Amino acid sequence: MPPTPAGQLAVPNLHRAARIEDAVHQLVQRRLRRTGWRVNIVAYTGYGAPGWVRVMCRVLLGRPDTRQRGRLDKVRGWRSFTTLPNKHVTVTIEAGGVRHETQADRSGFVDTLVEADLPPGWGTVRLSVPDADPVDAPVRILDPEVKFGIISDIDDTVMVTALPRPLLAAWNTFVLDEHARAAVPGMAVLYERLVTAHPGAPVFYLSTGAWNVAPTLTRFLSRHLYPAGPLLLTDWGPTADRWFRSGMEHKRSTLARLSREFPEVRWLLVGDDGQHDQEIYREFAAAHPENVAGVAIRRLSPTQSVLAGTLPAPAGRPSSGPVGQKWLSAPDGAGLWQLLRDAGLV
Repeated sequence: MPPTPAGQLAVPNLHRAARIEDAVHQLVQRRLRRTGWRVNIVAYTGYGAPGWVRVMCRVLLGRPDTRQRGRLDKVRGWRSFTTLPNKHVTVTIEAGGVRHETQADRSGFVDTLVEADLPPGWGTVRLSVPDADPVDAPVRILDPEVKFGIISDIDDTVMVTALPRPLLAAWNTFVLDEHARAAVPGMAVLYERLVTAHPGAPVFYLSTGAWNVAPTLTRFLSRHLYPAGPLLLTDWGPTADRWFRSGMEHKRSTLARLSREFPEVRWLLVGDDGQHDQEIYREFAAAHPENVAGVAIRRLSPTQSVLAGTLPAPAGRPSSGPVGQKWLSAPDGAGLWQLLRDAGLV
């Protein structure tokens, strides 16, 4: 069983940036409600095991959607960040025939564990708030017999975003039409082969990206035929005690949480060598060797590495990590697939 979720306690002393953000939100919200903006729920893919499920969503205030259904508009990245949270609203969760109530935080987020008797595989939970239409959130329930899973980075691992390059990253995130984003060659095929070789294996997409872009990322993964799976992202904006969140700490804490929630699962950790994936995965493998099946690193090209502020890595072959796991490196999905086969991980 996973750890009991902590209660949502009020923080008496918010960081100055958070207080300013809350004041601005309160002023803007009053004005937008008078112009007809409505409450809506953005549901994120959750996960769990028989007996419990992690439910994630965000409650926002948005303009009524007057566009024709089915119309395909170009979606610029900046639109994902022009959102207004509906703070501290009560959210009702219906899971496995049982109703639960929880409260959104100051950013409109809900991230909670609830008891639910759902069968293994894909299911749904229903989310509702006052004055909004209910929505169904997909959830992936892991079979207790599953012993293998995939945890994948997103930026420069499955999607070419050049995140370490600040100006280009800003262009890709805020300006570029989402349909213009490129997939890393061979990675979708690699993941599909892995889940076929390991029936029931889950795929979790772990990134330092903001929850604001979750709908965009979900559409991207579906459009490029990546296996469906929960996104594990982080919040955007100031926190209760600092200006910005730590992306590295988000990845470390999420990996540790998954090891507690699924102690019998051994994970293939997939990332790239342009940021801190190797460092984070090495720390996790040393602390939780029983939960790591191997590490697969997508190697950036020499040009990408230099622009990312790192040195080009030498070509990699299967080798032992600090605690015996297989550590593999290749420039694309096809190369990683061959190394995984040679290493006996398929």
